This record gives sequence, C-alpha cells and structure tokens, in this order.
Amino acid sequence: MRRNNLQKAVDFITFPVRALTLFHQDRWRLSSLASERFDYVAKEVVGCCLDVGCGYHNRFVKEFLSGNGRGIDVFQYEGLSKENIVADITHFPFPDAYFHSVTFIANLNHVPQSDRDAELSEAHRCLKPGGNIIVTMGNPVAELAVHRLVAFYDYYLGAKVDMDTERGMDEGEAYYLTDSEIVERLKRAGFENLKKRHFLTQWGLNHLWVGWKRSAT
Repeated sequence: MRRNNLQKAVDFITFPVRALTLFHQDRWRLSSLASERFDYVAKEVVGCCLDVGCGYHNRFVKEFLSGNGRGIDVFQYEGLSKENIVADITHFPFPDAYFHSVTFIANLNHVPQSDRDAELSEAHRCLKPGGNIIVTMGNPVAELAVHRLVAFYDYYLGAKVDMDTERGMDEGEAYYLTDSEIVERLKRAGFENLKKRHFLTQWGLNHLWVGWKRSAT
C-alpha cells in the first residue's frame, strides 16, 4: 500500500480533486486522503505500533504495517473486533514499555480536552525507551472545510463518509488542534526532540509531529 514516486507526483497534481472526493477509499488510481496520511505516518513508525483511534477495519495496522501492531478505539466501527475496543482511553490495557511507536492519526483533537494529557501520558508509558509518537493534524482552515464538506455529503447526499457523524462528537472535542497545543501537551507527557513534517502531496495543508521517549542509555 506504500506509494512510489510516480504515485506521489500524481497525487500532488490531483490534490484539489482528491480533497473534494476521496476521503477514505482510493479510486481512479488516486490515493484517498486517509491512505495518504497512513503512508506518511508509516514511514515514521520504528517497530511494533499502537494505533490509537484506529477507526474502520483497523486499516493502518493491517494494511500499512503488515499487522505489526495493535489498533484501539472507543467506538465499534465497522471491521473492528472486541480486542480493538477500549472502554477507557485514558488507561491503555498494555504493560509499560510495550510498543516501539504510538500513533494518533487525525484524531487527537477528538480526545476530550480534559483527557488529552492523560491519554498522551499513557502513550508515553506504553512506549519502550527510545520509542516515538506520531501525531497528525491538518491546517485549521483545511480541517474546518473538510469537516463541513463531508457533513454536507452525509446530510444532503446520504453518503457515509464522516466518521465523526457516525460516532457523534462529545463535549470537549474539537475539529482541530493548534501546533502550540500539540507541542505543549507532548512535552508535558515527557516527549522530546519534537519535529514537524508537512505532507507535500497535500500541498502542506496537513502535517505530522514526531516526538521521542528518552532512551534508557
């Protein structure tokens, strides 16, 4: 499922079309926005990965990591089994130092504000020393535009492309987080050496943050 250079070039050129039509599923030999995110994040994963908020079919772990990890979510999306469902997302059912990477792909903003620090602390606890966390987040204007667009598709056209509509948004959730909030929360949780990387094939309107747990040596 990883993209070659030709696919990336095509995706870059066709980004406006993809941004309006291809949210979860690849079509017309073009990458969906979800596949594109997964491809960028997979390059940052360094080993067995915990994907928090895995969504439909636990797709990132299954398709982009060849099953090397575990996806968890609080909502029973299509394609998830009982082992993917966690009742309390602020207490992960895993021992200390268990995973090499933890990912929050386009969903840290959907963690209620009061729980974000606790959830990131759990991510830090579950990581091996020297492991990393990857958090993706779109440009605020782009995030608002896409959320309104998919809500329009679902309401007026009967589509089912908005995961937030299916699950429902709770109090304290948001459509996006600012970079400053992400950085502050990652630092409070204990992550270091934070780096920001833009998604070039999405014209820089989406990006990720990578942070590291201090090595034991």
